[in-house]
Amino acid sequence: MLPLVLYDILSKLPGNSWSANPAKPRFVLSYKKLPFDTVFVEYCDIAPKMKEIGASPNKRDGSVVYTLPVLSDPNTGALITDSWAIAVYLDETYPENPVFPEGSRGLIRSFESAVDALLRAFLEFSLLRSSQILNERGQKFFINVREAFFGEKVDEWSPEGQKRDAQWEALEQKYYGSAKIWYEEIEGKWVMGDTFSYADIIFAAKSFWLKKVCWDDEWKRIASLHDGRWKKLLAEAEKECNLV
Repeated sequence: MLPLVLYDILSKLPGNSWSANPAKPRFVLSYKKLPFDTVFVEYCDIAPKMKEIGASPNKRDGSVVYTLPVLSDPNTGALITDSWAIAVYLDETYPENPVFPEGSRGLIRSFESAVDALLRAFLEFSLLRSSQILNERGQKFFINVREAFFGEKVDEWSPEGQKRDAQWEALEQKYYGSAKIWYEEIEGKWVMGDTFSYADIIFAAKSFWLKKVCWDDEWKRIASLHDGRWKKLLAEAEKECNLV
C-alpha cells in the first residue's frame, strides 16, 4: 500500500503540526494504522498549492476559499478537502477500525457543531495565539484575513484586561463546563461509552490545538481544570490513536 499524503499547515513549532482541523485526519489515519506522509504548506501558499494539485475549495459564508487539511490517496486517486469529508472517506474506503460506529454519523456531526459553537467566544484569543506560531509570511497573511473577518486589528482581538478575562471565562465555564457535563453523563471513557469514535477525535483535536498555541502557563490553566480531566483525555486519545 502506498502512503497517503496529508497536507497540513506549516508553523515554527517543533514537528510543525498544531492546527485542530488537520489534526483530525492525523488522528484518524493513525488510529486506522494507515501509512501516510505529511506535506506542510505555508499559510499564504495554501491557495496556490491546492490549485496546483487540483484540490477542491471550500465554501464559507458565500465565499470560495482553499483550506487545509487536504488528503491525497495515491491508491485510489482520490483528493479530498475538509477534515469531516476526509474522515468519512477513510471510514468508507478503509473500514477497519471505524471512527463512525454504525448509525452514529449524524449524531457526531451535530456534536461537532456544538463543540465549535461553544468555542467561538474564545476564538479571537486562540487565533491570536495561532498567529504567533506561524512563520513571518504566513503570519502576515493569517492576520490580514482575520482582521478583515473580525473588522478589528490584531491588537483588538484579545487585549489583556476585561475582554480577555471574559474570553477565558467563556472557555472555562461554557466550553469545558459543557464538556464536563457531556463526559459525566457517559458510561465509559469516551463520548460513546466504551467505544472510541470521531466524536472523541473532534474534542481531542481542539485540546491539541490549544496545547500547541497557548503559552505554557495558559495551557497549565486549561490542563488543571476539573482535576486535569482534559489533559488526561487528550493523552488517552493520542495513545488510542498511536500518536505517542
